[in-house]
Amino acid sequence: MTNPQYCSVPDETSGLPKGIKYIIGNEAAERFSFYGMRTILVVFMTKYLHYMVDGEVGTEMSDAKANEYYHNFVAATYFFPVMGSFLSDVLIGKYRTILWLSIVYCLGHLSLALMGGAGLAPGSWLMAGLFLIALGSGGIKPCVSAHVGDQFGTKNSHLMTKVFQWFYFAINFGSTASTWMTPLLLKWYGPHIAFGVPGVLMAIATLMFWMGRNVFIHVPPGGSRFFRETFSRDGVVALLKLSTIYAFVAVFWGLFDQTGSSWVIQAENMDRHFLGITWLQSQIQVLNPILVMILIPLFQFVIYPSVDKVFRLTAIRKISIGFFLTAASFAVVAGAQDLIDGGATPSIAWQLWAYVLLTSGEVMISITGLEFSYTQAPKTMKSVIMAVWLFSVSLGNIFTSVVNHSIQVPGISQVAAEAKSQQPGSENTIGTWTFQTASRAVESAEDAGKTITIGGADGSFGTADDVLMHFNQYNVLQDVETSDNEAIAQASALIEQAFFASAEDDSTKPLPTESEGQTLLAGLTDSNGNAFIYSQLSKNDYRITSPGADGINQTQWDVILRASVSRVSAGAESSAERAPYDWLEERIIAARGDEGKAAVEAARGNIAETAISHSITVGGQDTLEGGDYFWFWTYTILVTSILFVPVGYFYKEKSYIQSEGGDESQTSTGHDENSRDTSGT
Repeated sequence: MTNPQYCSVPDETSGLPKGIKYIIGNEAAERFSFYGMRTILVVFMTKYLHYMVDGEVGTEMSDAKANEYYHNFVAATYFFPVMGSFLSDVLIGKYRTILWLSIVYCLGHLSLALMGGAGLAPGSWLMAGLFLIALGSGGIKPCVSAHVGDQFGTKNSHLMTKVFQWFYFAINFGSTASTWMTPLLLKWYGPHIAFGVPGVLMAIATLMFWMGRNVFIHVPPGGSRFFRETFSRDGVVALLKLSTIYAFVAVFWGLFDQTGSSWVIQAENMDRHFLGITWLQSQIQVLNPILVMILIPLFQFVIYPSVDKVFRLTAIRKISIGFFLTAASFAVVAGAQDLIDGGATPSIAWQLWAYVLLTSGEVMISITGLEFSYTQAPKTMKSVIMAVWLFSVSLGNIFTSVVNHSIQVPGISQVAAEAKSQQPGSENTIGTWTFQTASRAVESAEDAGKTITIGGADGSFGTADDVLMHFNQYNVLQDVETSDNEAIAQASALIEQAFFASAEDDSTKPLPTESEGQTLLAGLTDSNGNAFIYSQLSKNDYRITSPGADGINQTQWDVILRASVSRVSAGAESSAERAPYDWLEERIIAARGDEGKAAVEAARGNIAETAISHSITVGGQDTLEGGDYFWFWTYTILVTSILFVPVGYFYKEKSYIQSEGGDESQTSTGHDENSRDTSGT
């Protein structure tokens, strides 16, 4: 309960409440910390995580797996508001809920900053940190804005709009600054600093909030009264009706939050020189908060009044239009991905236009939906409805996570990740793989290591479909041996010959298109008589796949050759002029020695001649990738948009608006053109 020394009733003053400055400062620092770590999360998981242990190279995380983890994290962040609202409204009040969960939040950032340290594997530190941040950030989410409102009395309530404007500015300032800055910290100073700085900001946010404890208004929790007042008949009916709308909105959130996952991954293969700026892969996300600040007044004062002159824009209609705008935004990024798949390097401006459409959809769905939910909820159900609204974000991200999980095919990387703990002479099972571990027969100690043999599709050892993984003495995977290595390498040689035969300059020399590549490989088969499949992945990457011993495409037994072109840079730097290595480049060199340095220089274009490198693996591909992935989501939201039209048409609004006397007046509206717009936008 509330400490007796704390005031629970606002002062009757016409000035600003004393605690506001602490809340605004806290919010700016907290949003910096959250968006800072979230901005770099997918890039970190796919490029940095497997280099987090000194002198070792772990297993690289696939794009689909990183997307899955990212959306699980966002889903958890928007699930915990339910717990936070219960803690604050029923048990301990808003102040203690915010303070205690902010400390949990700080511990989450500390876990991320400690990745690569002693005690736990980097992946374990990552999972612990993400869970604690989701718990802390999600738990305080429904409490902070309500805590702002608690500070006002009747005489200064007219200042609430001004304060919420500053509160909103703090949110956007913190998120914009961190979205731009944190990728730079990651590039030049590494994950410890990039995750540590947001952690320091969160610690400062917590300290600032604690400093305001004696001037805050501490509204006591409601206890059992919360349950008696909340679940009235009208409240339950309103919740069921709104849940129908929220089911559609959840699909929107499943797409919207991919700006931090699949859109970031796509940006790696785009020309990021735009508006005189060279954008880092994850920095383009800064467009969202900037566009929000531009588009809200534009919609409020220009677009909505103009459209209202043609036909009435009810809240439901705004949400419906927002769905179609979201479909258009994903059609743009799908078109850009088709260009990438075809070997082009489209400008990052494609994502800029997609962000304009998507953020417009966000304004029409998120802001309108939040206000609409408030008007449609009975007085005693307001906080519950807000928590359920946030839960729709969680459901949408769970949907996206499930899709990304379902498209992953098991790969031998699962076995490679466990190689460190396996002793020679043992036989083990991990997931769907059964394998044996043995010491390598070598001539010198420098070549020492071990070999892991995976029983093939026939489930037996010592047969032609066995897969052998050779590790060096540092447990780094050196190569993968299958019965199809020679045949698939010959197939790749034909692609390489066609590439180098092109008369174009090395910087523009194209890889064969998919139809051209498939023609080149016609007549070639693997050891089981299966035809090879050629796929162009980008301007510099291609893949050749054999169905493997089971003869079925897209299973764990596919033998896959992945190849990448390293092009000579037209402006290759001399050793004296060469730019310094960033954190990841230094880490690659430290972990892989001369091989790593050669790979870094090749990526920079500092090589004598253009070359193609390739590696062979088994399984581990995604069944939905490239342009097909983005078109899947485009069609998903388009179908959602079409299905929402009749739902919105027949939805009957019932608004609950406070009268001056404190009673609630109710206005029922349906799809009638004379009905009142209750969106409040």
